[in-house]
Amino acid sequence: MSTPLLPRADFLPVMKERGFFKQCTDEATLAELLAAESVTGYIGFDPTADSLHIGSMVPIMGLVHLQRHGHRPIGIAGGGTAMVGDPSGKTELRKMMTLETIQENLRGIKGQLAHFVDFGDGPTDGLLLNNADWLVDWSYLDFLREIGRHFSINVMLSRESVKQRLEHGMSFIEFNYMILQAYDFMVLNRDHGCRLQMGGDDQWGNIVSGIDLTRRMNRQEAYGLTFPLIATATGEKMGKTAAGAVWLDARRTSPYDFFQYWVNVDDRDVERFLKLYTLLPMDEVRKLAALQGADIRDAKRRLAWEVTAALHGEAAANEAEQAAAALFGAGGDAAGIPSSLRPAADLAGDGLPLTDALADAGLAKSKGEARRLIRQGGIRVNDEAVTDEMRMLTPADVRDGVIALRAGKKRFHHVKVEG
Repeated sequence: MSTPLLPRADFLPVMKERGFFKQCTDEATLAELLAAESVTGYIGFDPTADSLHIGSMVPIMGLVHLQRHGHRPIGIAGGGTAMVGDPSGKTELRKMMTLETIQENLRGIKGQLAHFVDFGDGPTDGLLLNNADWLVDWSYLDFLREIGRHFSINVMLSRESVKQRLEHGMSFIEFNYMILQAYDFMVLNRDHGCRLQMGGDDQWGNIVSGIDLTRRMNRQEAYGLTFPLIATATGEKMGKTAAGAVWLDARRTSPYDFFQYWVNVDDRDVERFLKLYTLLPMDEVRKLAALQGADIRDAKRRLAWEVTAALHGEAAANEAEQAAAALFGAGGDAAGIPSSLRPAADLAGDGLPLTDALADAGLAKSKGEARRLIRQGGIRVNDEAVTDEMRMLTPADVRDGVIALRAGKKRFHHVKVEG
């Protein structure tokens, strides 16, 4: 998202206007610092999968706005802390990952962040770092002596992220996470002049601990800013659908399905999401948000196009938009609809079980779920409702080389038959 720089001092006002602002440490002094100089700020991303998801997009956009206002963003891929697991907002211990899995996940995340943040050698170009570089070589006793002595158990127990987990049981390894994240902030301040950490509001305790450690060890003031935790108007977790998470990796969530997620958001979320997930000027956001009735679809399509283009590029956004138009009778090109290839031999003989095709296409998580969807009347083949769980797909179902599958009202897949 390379854009002209905006006034440095406008960063905090813009964050408030667009809905990113929840809490801030010493806001007045931070505002003065942001106006006086280019400030380096960071956000950490947990590599628990090889892709980020929509839930990560608010912090990503936080880095985008930081850079747009002439400040320097740092993205931390938590290769070191991932070996421990962040207890913030969790009720149970995370599964431990191998170093190989963590490295694979880091590669995917780095590529996705590069879609939004400009990395390079300029004064406001972003940095992408892995905290394993400064964590993994510590010996346990040395870390306790040099870093652990700065932390009070009483203070750590008062942090909300710790208190919530204590209700369900918390392992010692998780209890150390706050110290590790605080150490990240101190190292970034020492080595890169980082003065600001941002993150979701569940990170407040960890951020404050990092500010305190930076003050103790580096003798420098640092600051924290948190974003509200985003849920939809219906109270659902952001980015969750019947099919699972909405991923930023096109291999996990196709550009078409990504586009459709935004088209189908609740009407009450449109203005808020336009503010948070796009860079449209606020005057345009307000005009789109003022649309009523059927016209609100225009605002949703604009939201979907802007977010899809930012992640996957304008060509993919245009293709997804055309595919949606083709499906819903407004012309367009169906090329962007999620599809898969099948040899014609799969349909020979008795045919291909529809339950297999639905599971393979990702329209159902399993054959069992596929049967349930059929029983509930939620499956259509070539726009015809299917009620027979034993339904087989045969050559008779092929239309111009394609079998069109649909689950529910909004999830589509084309099986392209070859041979």
